[in-house]
Formats: sequence, C-alpha cells, structure tokens
Amino acid sequence: MEEKKARRKRETASSCPAAKKCGGCQYMDIPYEKQLKEKQKTVQKLLSSFGKIEPILGMEDPCHYRNKVSAAFARDRKGTVISGIYEEGSHRVVPVDDCLLEDCRADRIIVTVRELVRSFKITVFDEDTGYGLLRHVLVRTGRATGEIMVVLVTASLVFPSKNNFVRALLDRHPEITTVIQNINRRSDSMVLGEQEQVLYGRGSIEDLLCGRRFRISSGSFYQVNPVQTEKLYETAIRYAGCSGRERVLDAYCGIGTIGIIASGSAGEVIGVEQNADAVRDAVANAKRNAVKNISFYRKDAGAFLCRMATQKARVDVVFMDPPRSGSDKAFLHALCLLAPRRIVYISCNPETLQRDLAYLTRSKYEVRKIQPVDMFPWTRHTECVVGMQRKHI
Repeated sequence: MEEKKARRKRETASSCPAAKKCGGCQYMDIPYEKQLKEKQKTVQKLLSSFGKIEPILGMEDPCHYRNKVSAAFARDRKGTVISGIYEEGSHRVVPVDDCLLEDCRADRIIVTVRELVRSFKITVFDEDTGYGLLRHVLVRTGRATGEIMVVLVTASLVFPSKNNFVRALLDRHPEITTVIQNINRRSDSMVLGEQEQVLYGRGSIEDLLCGRRFRISSGSFYQVNPVQTEKLYETAIRYAGCSGRERVLDAYCGIGTIGIIASGSAGEVIGVEQNADAVRDAVANAKRNAVKNISFYRKDAGAFLCRMATQKARVDVVFMDPPRSGSDKAFLHALCLLAPRRIVYISCNPETLQRDLAYLTRSKYEVRKIQPVDMFPWTRHTECVVGMQRKHI
C-alpha cells in the first residue's frame, strides 16, 4: 500500500511532458486523496439539496485505468510523423507516448504503429488538405481477459501493404487478438466511420464484468474504467432493490451490461438503445451469458418509454445512464408518465444530473440515495449513482 501511495506522488505533472498542453488531466498537480475531496465537495454543492451524499468511492491504484485509448496521427512542423492527443480546444496533436491514464499495453502498441507507419512510408491524414491515409489508432483492451483490439482508422479503403503491415505489428505484439481497418471519410471530429473490415482475428474482444462476459466491438459503448465500473454497477443494482419478480427497463442500455448483470435478480429485463452495433452486441452478450429473461430494442429511449406509458405497460424499475448532456425533457416526461416504482440514475455529469433530478423531484419522485464514484482519476469528472423512489401521492 505504501509503495502505491509513493507511486501516486511520483506520477504527477512533473513526469508528464504533455500535461500543460493536453488539458485532459485537470487534477494532475493534485494528490489523489485531495482530488477525491474536491470531487466530493463538488457533488455536495450541486446535489446536497436532494439528500445525503455518501463518501465517494475512490481507487486503490488510480493509474493506467483506461481500457480504451485513441491516438490521432499527424505530422509536426519538421514533417515527422507524430501521434497523441488533441490539445484542449483545438485539433493540434500533442505527441504522447505514455499516458498516466491509459493502459500501458495500448500506449506501447500505438508507438509501434507510429514506427511502422514511418518504415512502411504510409501517409498520415492532413485535415486541412484532406490528403493522407492514417487518421487515428484506437486500442481497446479487456482487463480480465487480456484480449486486445487494434483499430486502424483510415481515410480510404485502399491500404497499401496492409497484410505486411498487420504481420509486422503482430510480430512486435503477439498479444493483439484482433486488428480492424475502419474507414472514416467524414470531415467532422468523429474518430470512427461506419465502414470497416477485419484484418486479423474475429473483429471483437471480450471482457468480464461482475461475473458476466461481454463482447465489445470497435464502436460499442463500454465503460473505460472496469475496476470502478464494477463498484458503480453493484451500487446501481443494490439501489434497484429487485427481489426476482420485477419488470426492469434499461434505458440507454449500450451493449447490455447493466441489464444483463441485473437479470439475475429481476423477473424480466427490457433494454433500449439507438446504436445498431451496440444492440447487436447486447443480443450476442445475452446469449453468451445464457440470459433468457432479457430482450433488446433498437429505439429512441424517450419514444419507447412514451409508447409504453400510452399502452399502460407495467415497469417496476428503470435504469438510466444517459450521455453527459443528461436526459431531455421528452424522456423525463415519458419516464414520469410510465411511473416506475424506482429509478436508478447513473450520471457522468453532476451538473446535468442536478437539472434532471430537479425535474423528477418536482414530479413523482424523491431521492433516497446518492453515491459518487471516481471513474476518472486525475480529471475533474465524477460519476454518480442516484436511487429514487416514487412518492406516495
């Protein structure tokens, strides 16, 4: 334990040359214990009017936790190929070889890709001219399984010497289990395009979470900090208070993680998600875990809830895990019409959570429990799980 504490103190801004330019680690100069206090204070300020805030759940070792690493490729002023992170508020690439937040295996693989790009004389994409091939490299890792996916994001389907390139990459990193070429012809800031082809392996990886096995494809949503995700989901399922008979709705279900984990204590689970790749993974994940009391729908969550409310369908518990922008009023209105007995709200943004809780508590719900979880050490971001109960009106 003392050794880990000492490492936390060593791994600060002084050991990260990109810290001042990158902007990703707003708390880099702050000791980890103080970071937790700052985040607790922020949540307290925003949410204490709704109820008691439990002590934040931190990490024993808050370094190299990210299982998803994305690197942009570019050339510097001298024409040298570089890879790294966009400088905050810009599209200038800050060279990064080793990040305090990222899985070390992923960082090493990206450095190797950059070296191979030079030796194979592959062009890198220039956003200003639209010329060049390689745009990004995305690496996803399975913490429990050790499986590794490498996604080479290119501006064109034509990839000269791609088989030799992949063979050279695997020679250097035999731990890689699949390699994908993703074609992104877009002009916006999205990393992945819609077209892809598998160059090696099965085109996906698997990981274990809360005793369940999940398939992860290149574009699927999967929490980036698996250690803290288990704490997050265990808290959420405890707040749901299921006894084995409840009908549960998992809104914004992604690849089905929460719903599948909760299925063992529920009578029936319904998952709703708009992303087609995620729904496909969710269906496969239910089969993979032999879960038969769950079904998935590719629909807009708000419209789906509204239709269920119109049909006077019974739902006992709703899990909701919206994006950072929170839920829109249409969704919250539909949720209140549906009127489940309990709502478990998982939020990655306390500010939009405050707004949404204000709406729900003005209507039919009261907050019972609020649990902050530190999913993103060294950054200002904080996750919260909120347990809500329908008022007796």
